[in-house]
Amino acid sequence: MTPSTGRGGPPGSADRNARRGARRGSRRGADSSAAWELLLPAASAPARARGRALQTALRDAVRSGRLTPGTRLPSSRDLAADLGVSRGLVTEAYEQLTAEGYLRSGQGAGTWVGDAVRAARPRARDLAPRSPADRVDFVPGTPDLSLFPRAAWAAAQRGVLAELPHESLGYPDPRGLPRLRTALAELLARRRGVVADPERIMVVSGVAQATALLASVLHARGVRATGVEDPGSPQHDALYAAAGVDTVPLPLDDEGLAVGPLHASGVRAVVTTPAHQFPTGIAYSARRRVELLDWARSVDGLVLEDDYDGDFRYDRAPVGALQGLDPERVAYTGSVSKSLAPGLRLGWLLVPEWLADDVVERKRTTDLGHPALDQALFVRFVERGDYDRQLRVCQRAYRERRDALVAALEEHFPGSEVSGIAAGLHAIVTLPGRYGPEEHFLARVGEAGVAVRSLAEYGHGAGGDRAAAKEVRLVLGYAHLTPARIRAGVEMMGGAV
Repeated sequence: MTPSTGRGGPPGSADRNARRGARRGSRRGADSSAAWELLLPAASAPARARGRALQTALRDAVRSGRLTPGTRLPSSRDLAADLGVSRGLVTEAYEQLTAEGYLRSGQGAGTWVGDAVRAARPRARDLAPRSPADRVDFVPGTPDLSLFPRAAWAAAQRGVLAELPHESLGYPDPRGLPRLRTALAELLARRRGVVADPERIMVVSGVAQATALLASVLHARGVRATGVEDPGSPQHDALYAAAGVDTVPLPLDDEGLAVGPLHASGVRAVVTTPAHQFPTGIAYSARRRVELLDWARSVDGLVLEDDYDGDFRYDRAPVGALQGLDPERVAYTGSVSKSLAPGLRLGWLLVPEWLADDVVERKRTTDLGHPALDQALFVRFVERGDYDRQLRVCQRAYRERRDALVAALEEHFPGSEVSGIAAGLHAIVTLPGRYGPEEHFLARVGEAGVAVRSLAEYGHGAGGDRAAAKEVRLVLGYAHLTPARIRAGVEMMGGAV
């Protein structure tokens, strides 16, 4: 048998030689046969790529565990003959993988698979939160991802790729592209009443990064505790803890964060959701908004305003942002997670002037700035009016779904009460006492295939009271469910109890 030189040859010569080598390999023994079977596809690669293909195939065979540690490989002469390639290709592959640690060899002792390599996992795991397809999931926090405007987004992407200057693909301003910050300033001033200076706007990877940046800067300034609403978003505790800042739960009343406990707490920073409190669904009263700002001035403090769904109100125009009343005492943050998709990881942070330099520097050292191409795409989306259109689409869809939820509850749970303002992506529902105790209710509907969350789960340490609670108070997310799915889910809950 005449091996291929690796520099060309008649078409199909490598395949014919490899087949002949296969027959020879079967006579040479198990090691030889195993080797050529694993490497045979590489022998059929184009001549110029054959050496690299052989190295890759051999490397992958060791990584995957198909060639186990301690396996003796055929001599370069035998393997070359079996595969129908030049001996030089095999020798080069052995030498390269020996240098990398995959193989080991000794003078006159042959070549062996090394024992330093551990077999890789066959595939990556997906840790993204998912709901079983056969369940109705009322857990709040997710928008309807099917409303994502794929056509408009794709058009914006094509336009950006065609027009974006080459230099815009370099490292960006850590605050964000100037054009996007200017567009965001106009958008937020128009829709949310924000006092928006483009020089104090930062483009961030969602509200979570905005919170983490502020927490880190506050810690560096000596802040060791911040107030959080109770009940409130569970993510704040972990984000502040990662920066070395404790969270102090502060109770709510019918108007918002209770001012008395806030003063008594001794904190100088507090996280709030004043436009539509999560999870209770109330909007801070005008009086409470003023009192909150008075507190911040009296302690030289800071209010972090999380405007997570401030655009979505269904009974009247949304209340403007708290930041508009005092931009030097309020840091304002929002994102496209509820209006477009959380997977975009795109949001904004407006900070008071006295914090701006520190937050910008922390953003720079964290990630050197948000991806420039994503920013250019979004600014085009905003400037062409596509984002306003998307908000109107979501507004109509989510209002319809909230109405469907309220109607279904009236039908299947007579006497139930939906509290909070008509806004956002979730509702607070109180069921009559005959459906309690709450722990038993949750167990029964869970067995029926309906996922729901109790309001108590969003309190700090309040979850232990659920078993004794006769009243059933639920946080029902509806934005990601069609009206038909909402009605089916409520009917399934009613049948379960």
